[in-house]
Amino acid sequence: MKKRTQRHDVIREIVRECDIRTQRDLAEKLQEAGHDCTQATISRDITDMGLLKSQDGFYVLPEDMRLQRMVSELVEEIYVAGYLVVVRTFPGGAAGVAGAIDNAGIAGALGTVAGDNTIMIAAATPEGALAVQSTLNGLRRR
Repeated sequence: MKKRTQRHDVIREIVRECDIRTQRDLAEKLQEAGHDCTQATISRDITDMGLLKSQDGFYVLPEDMRLQRMVSELVEEIYVAGYLVVVRTFPGGAAGVAGAIDNAGIAGALGTVAGDNTIMIAAATPEGALAVQSTLNGLRRR
């Protein structure tokens, strides 16, 4: 895997797990993860990845911003059953939310199947299913 692709994967994880307000914050987290980068490289990565600033002033991934909006507006309930996460939406909302989940590449989620108001998300492990549930519940509260 190319160095740039690896760095983007690390940036994706950092932005999802930490509250990053500045390029300097991102540079510090990247250095902790073993990636020494110049400010110019970080600036280019932010542009290439399309990172946005949330209303709270934190960097977010564009796919996460879309997913957060959809989950907060359309999701009613989230349950875990072993390796599966079952998401109940308002009628007609499941396909759009499932697509946003797939595009966001949530850690632990292998794929989705959507009906009219229900989404089934397959996870690799029961722990992965709990992690997906936790991520989605976190998006509901924002």
